[in-house]
Amino acid sequence: MGRPDGRKLRNLDYEYPVAAHIMARRTDALNMTTLDIPLAPIHHYLNQKRKEGIRYSHLTVVIAAVIRTISQFPALNRFVVNKRIYARNELAIGMVVLKGGRIDAPGTTDKMKFKPDNTIAEVDRIINSYVEKNRREEDVNGTDRVAKRLVKTPGLLRVGVSFMKWLDKHNRMPKSVVEISPFHCTMMLTNLASIKTDYVFHHAYDFGTVSLTLALGKPRTVPTVHKGETVMEKCMPMGLVMDERIASGAYFALAFREFRRYLANPALLEVPPERVVEDEG
Repeated sequence: MGRPDGRKLRNLDYEYPVAAHIMARRTDALNMTTLDIPLAPIHHYLNQKRKEGIRYSHLTVVIAAVIRTISQFPALNRFVVNKRIYARNELAIGMVVLKGGRIDAPGTTDKMKFKPDNTIAEVDRIINSYVEKNRREEDVNGTDRVAKRLVKTPGLLRVGVSFMKWLDKHNRMPKSVVEISPFHCTMMLTNLASIKTDYVFHHAYDFGTVSLTLALGKPRTVPTVHKGETVMEKCMPMGLVMDERIASGAYFALAFREFRRYLANPALLEVPPERVVEDEG
């Protein structure tokens, strides 16, 4: 039986199916790394856009760079379920939003859907719409409705969650549930810099299909080498967690290099990519 959110990849090198069997759970297969991203190029770009009457945020730049990187490195949009490797049908990022924008308010989690060829302007519109919708305290998204129903009915939470895990494992999860589930997305992102908190290595879930998590932390100064000299540079630290079963270490390294390139020159994100690379498996 096929899945509503992805297609099974059959033309993979032997190492990937073997890894998926050796590391059967996502939490068995996690690698973690810290990315310190220089802030000066991002600040310069944001200031230039403000002079043009356009107000982008750091978050917009980061997410636009993520989308563009995945458009060139599509294996980042794979996932593993029940030891099988799939290419995802969509590009979606889950993110927590605080109701009313208050730090003491409850958070809600949903996901934003993008296209691989989105420009930074298109990404900004999607993010703003998503945040505005989920910050309204009177609005309840599909994820919250399901969660409240499970919690309010005695015994339903334990049975319901176990049943959904079984459905997902055996490719029987209804498309309507996958559509609203923040656990079925390309990446889970948390912007801890917005609440002036250090970055973390955000946990991954064995339930669902999230293969990447990214946590942005408050700026810090780190020593870097420029032209043979060590200088102190203000950076945005990011904690990245990845499922090792979807791609090789070399592939991840090349993808992160491309990610850094876009953040060093965000103007590259103003036009669509010359081509979107398809995942041939």
